[in-house]
Amino acid sequence: MKDRIRKIMESQHMSQHNFAQFIGVSTAALSSIFNGRTKPTLNTVEAIRSKLPDISLEWLVFGTGDMLMHNADTQSVAAKAANTDVEPTLDFELDATALPDGANEEPILKSVERTPKKSAKNDVKIFNKTHRRITEIRVFYDDQTYESFTPK
Repeated sequence: MKDRIRKIMESQHMSQHNFAQFIGVSTAALSSIFNGRTKPTLNTVEAIRSKLPDISLEWLVFGTGDMLMHNADTQSVAAKAANTDVEPTLDFELDATALPDGANEEPILKSVERTPKKSAKNDVKIFNKTHRRITEIRVFYDDQTYESFTPK
């Protein structure tokens, strides 16, 4: 199955890191599958299937049949999504009563720009901490002797 996952990754023109991020699996997990240390789990198969619905599960799991269920389009949904920074979303602000008779009542797709996720940085500040002072410094020598220094 690892060869079929690799074939999917290559058909999407993605690196191992990008493919792992795309399907929502850790890069280390995908690497261990490709290196043969672990076998793909059901979660990995479901992640691939959810992101690439045109991939035949029968081909992915058992290796029988064609890779794609629908050969109508050479560029898959994943490749199109990877090439754009705009993600389609549903517009729920459409008022169904404002539609003329016989109009399509499906939600309209709008394009919304993706914003990068910002990691939260927590600054820790310690209050009421007493100031510490050096009282003695000891230097150990290789001849098993030492000297002590105290501040004046």
